[in-house]
Amino acid sequence: MNPIPPLFAQLPDPFAERFDPAAPWALLGDPLDEILASLPSSEIHGQLSPEVHLVGDRIVICPGARIHPTAVIEGPVYIGRDVEIRPGAYLRGGIWIGDRCVVGANTEIKRAILLPHAKAPHLNYVGDSILGADVNLGAGTILSNFRHDGGRIHVPHDGQRLDTGRRKLGAILGDGVLTGCNSVLHPGVVVGRGTQIYPGVQLRPGVYPERSIVKLRQDLEIVAQEA
Repeated sequence: MNPIPPLFAQLPDPFAERFDPAAPWALLGDPLDEILASLPSSEIHGQLSPEVHLVGDRIVICPGARIHPTAVIEGPVYIGRDVEIRPGAYLRGGIWIGDRCVVGANTEIKRAILLPHAKAPHLNYVGDSILGADVNLGAGTILSNFRHDGGRIHVPHDGQRLDTGRRKLGAILGDGVLTGCNSVLHPGVVVGRGTQIYPGVQLRPGVYPERSIVKLRQDLEIVAQEA
């Protein structure tokens, strides 16, 4: 079977030694749990607005991070240097956010890893997913993480179905992946680095090559109205 295409040029030290390129989703299991469990109970650098809501334990906010009013942050969570968390963002816990990432207004993130410079800036949902370095999600992009039947998620690849062992898994996006507005990535999507996904695409589970363009072809019918 062909290997999964390259995804990440560099992983932070806590993750690099645990990464399995044949099963990149495994980082969302024990490795993430162990890294977050090792965080101090509370380490917050800088002043937060009283309208920022912190819930739970093991919340780390590094120097230079800007947390806007009305953001809700549940531990455990690690927020790196110079991260921006915009108004109304909801961080539901189990999250590791690398330096200089952006979490946009009314974006929801749950159990995820964002590598440095990744951006979920406008009305996004990121569930049980990994965003590589410099990933940018277009407005309204949804990384869906749960099947309607509640079954385990498999990733079709090279004629086989890879069993992830997980009932919740969103997308694994390699470095530099770009998604267009209102695209939806269904549970169990793996995208190689540098690939661009057109607006409005419904991307089914599977492994997609690196440095590609995933296009949506749409036929429009324009009918003149009677006066």
